[in-house]
Amino acid sequence: MSTRKLILTALVCGLAIMLAGGFKLFQVATEDVEAVVYDIGTEQTLGDMLVTVVSVNQKSDGTFVTVSMRGVEGADGFEGWKLLADGQLSDPVVGASTEPCTTKVAQYVECVIPFVASVGSTVTVAYQRADTQSQWAP
Repeated sequence: MSTRKLILTALVCGLAIMLAGGFKLFQVATEDVEAVVYDIGTEQTLGDMLVTVVSVNQKSDGTFVTVSMRGVEGADGFEGWKLLADGQLSDPVVGASTEPCTTKVAQYVECVIPFVASVGSTVTVAYQRADTQSQWAP
């Protein structure tokens, strides 16, 4: 094959890749994504876990989210939780004095998940598992 044919083939392939990328970008830009925020107490299924945010208590020493979970034996109940407050996303603040939370398959386990203090602001609690996410807000 001559050099000219190879260069022409490379240019055609590059153009095809650019067109496919432009089409995909247009698809993503026009796709409607709906973010659903559930009320406190609404149960959601994420993967193989059934999860409910029972309450959110905002105090000066922290924000404490009480959750109820079941569906997986021995999973860390603190993993996958986030708190959005004051425009900041935070992970649970788990220390040595934090009571452990381990889930079970058949029985609901209630855990209190500690976060940084967020007194006076509106909070949204999110849980992500198995490439799925749900949000709750009071």
